[in-house]
Amino acid sequence: MSEITLSVQNLNKKIGKKEIIKNISFELKSGEVFGFLGPNGAGKTTTIRMLVGLIKPSSGTIHICGYNVKTHFSKAMERLGCIVENPELYPYLTGWENLTFFARMLTNVDDGRIKEVVELVGLKERIHDKVKTYSLGMRQRLGIGQALLSSPKVLILDEPTNGLDPSGIREMRQFIRYLAKEEGLSVLVSSHLLSEIQLLCDRVSIILNGKIIHTEHVHTLLAEQEKLIWRFTPLEKGLAILKQVNSEVKADGEYVETPYIENEVGNWSRKLFEAGVEITEMNRQIPSLENLFLELTGGESIE
Repeated sequence: MSEITLSVQNLNKKIGKKEIIKNISFELKSGEVFGFLGPNGAGKTTTIRMLVGLIKPSSGTIHICGYNVKTHFSKAMERLGCIVENPELYPYLTGWENLTFFARMLTNVDDGRIKEVVELVGLKERIHDKVKTYSLGMRQRLGIGQALLSSPKVLILDEPTNGLDPSGIREMRQFIRYLAKEEGLSVLVSSHLLSEIQLLCDRVSIILNGKIIHTEHVHTLLAEQEKLIWRFTPLEKGLAILKQVNSEVKADGEYVETPYIENEVGNWSRKLFEAGVEITEMNRQIPSLENLFLELTGGESIE
């Protein structure tokens, strides 16, 4: 079983009398990419700020590699790397000088480790150029390199593809997957690009009004919402047969929608055939994460 590297249990945050975060719990495992999604004001940024020690929770616990952030803050933070919003870089220094500067704030980070990080983030050819000459994607990579200097077990990235072009988004997605699968990091990604989360993440938590309303493997979450679209004739006869075997049948003009249940589809088709109903179309539809998100949140907008 994969090691649990980040554990959030019954986390709450109250500002004045207003509850911002309401009893949320989730876990990250080594080698996985975990998506954190929610509409505007849902509590994603507040949660991340508590995870990285920028603000204190009102109650609940956060453990990073077994260390309680409240009671063993330094030990926990040694195992955490993060970029909250945009990476803080000095544009008139080179990439190498930036990493050297940040390495001085850490313990046991020498030139050898900096070279390892430069190789890891793919900036070997440009590391001695000034950061002001870097593309946005290169700056993001250097920022992640900065977060990796201390060899963390958990990496938290807030909107890592924000502002990147399609090519840069694809490269960043491949890089994050590499960090998880090849380097064994646990990566938490907060993003408003749901299509990217669908391609990038192993599991996802959806947060709404300060509460986590769903946590699941992405493929399982989508599979549960798969639909089968039918066309057949005569319509009324076929519709009546399907309603007998499944209560979630819906009709829209000449199209009929049922849940996709792999073990039952063959049986349903046989019943239609035996009753003399001619099937002219069967189309299996897997929903996008965006549509599913809107369904689960009651149509709330996303950031």
